[in-house]
Formats: sequence, C-alpha cells, structure tokens
Amino acid sequence: MTRIQFITFSCTEPERLADFWAAALDGERRGLPDTLDSAIVERPDDGPDLLFNDHPSGDKTDLPIHLDVAAADREATVERLCELGATVRETKTETYETHTSTWTVLEDPEGNGFCVSEYP
Repeated sequence: MTRIQFITFSCTEPERLADFWAAALDGERRGLPDTLDSAIVERPDDGPDLLFNDHPSGDKTDLPIHLDVAAADREATVERLCELGATVRETKTETYETHTSTWTVLEDPEGNGFCVSEYP
C-alpha cells in the first residue's frame, strides 16, 4: 500500500515557511536534528504532513512543491508506478547523522514530479 507521507516545499527559509503553515493549518512543528535544513509541520487531521526543505526552486528539474509517497517496498512501488506510466528521473541516498534515507524521483505521465520513499 502506498500513501502520501509529505507534501514537500522547496524554499529558501524553511523555518519561516513552516511557522506560517503551522499557524495557517493549526498544525504543530515537529523537531528535527539541527544538522538538517528542513522543517516539518504535522497536520491535526489524517492528511499528509508538510515538509519544508532549504532548496530554492528554479529550473524544470526542480520539484518546488511535490508529493512524497511512502511505501513499505520502495523498489516494488517504483516498478508498479512505472508500469502505470510514470518514469524515473533518479534515485538519491543521503545520510543524516545516524539515519540514511533513499528515495526515487519520478514523473507522472504529465511530467509532474513526485518522490517514493520507504517509511514505517
């Protein structure tokens, strides 16, 4: 099963934007390690949380606002989505202190970018 984990925003001031959306949606800020230039707002309902990354949007290869899809098996989910018409842009892996995260950036059939990650 796949579900929307985050709606992700690329921005230049993640803290300020997260504060805005937390107040606008009556959400709560989730603490993250200081080494991350990101912020998360947990929404009060069952909808996806908002993730704000310190990365200014720019050219077509950017994903200024996009969905992050969570799946128990990222590779199988990517394969299934490709069979449905998605295409893979790239797979990335980053390590933050003790946590390593891998995700695949895809495009839907209209070229809209989204990411697939493994989350519990």
